[in-house]
Amino acid sequence: MTETRRQLLSRLAARLDAQPAAPVLRVAVDGVDGAGKTTFADELADALRALGRDVLRASVDGFHHPRERRYRVGRDSPEGFYRDSYDHAALRRVLLDPLGPGGSGRYQTAVFDVDRDVPVQVPERQAPAGSVLIVDGLFLHRPELRGAWDDSVFLRVPFEVSVPRGAARGPGYGSPDPEAPSNRRYIGGNRLYFREADPERQAGVIVDNADLTRPVIVRERPLAP
Repeated sequence: MTETRRQLLSRLAARLDAQPAAPVLRVAVDGVDGAGKTTFADELADALRALGRDVLRASVDGFHHPRERRYRVGRDSPEGFYRDSYDHAALRRVLLDPLGPGGSGRYQTAVFDVDRDVPVQVPERQAPAGSVLIVDGLFLHRPELRGAWDDSVFLRVPFEVSVPRGAARGPGYGSPDPEAPSNRRYIGGNRLYFREADPERQAGVIVDNADLTRPVIVRERPLAP
């Protein structure tokens, strides 16, 4: 990890560490496919643990809808990608709401295995009071999830960077060409998200993560006094 990246993560960890948890601080790491969300969230979790905080990690990928629902308006549909990929009601029911004000603190980190296309029973756990939950994934600033986050990060990465980065993961991750037909569903779905949800307006922090060695904080919303 470069020193620039380490310093940015330390700054964000200090921001989160300064906020009250009631009983858990719920944090989203959002961005397009290939923005670097999972790695960023893992590194942010490590920076928080270095400050002595308990950290819970989850991904919206544990809350997919079944394949039949995801592709009901067509396998290439951008609207289907945006509207039908994830079960946000389940995400709130078993993870976000139990860890919010008045919640039980008992949570689950997944309800569905997207690779096998089957529901899963993940053991319920008790969150330590004062811990931080970091959830990474797409579309986390949708209207259905507003009010469920205590803070959030949006990773800004242009498609000409994010698409080749995602394709570099290997077979099954599409073409590196943003204009390829195989990317229509994903780019179009994200553009629909930008128009309808305006995630950068909702995010607590915007990070330009186009250069993984030199991420930059573009905007940081002041914390409430």
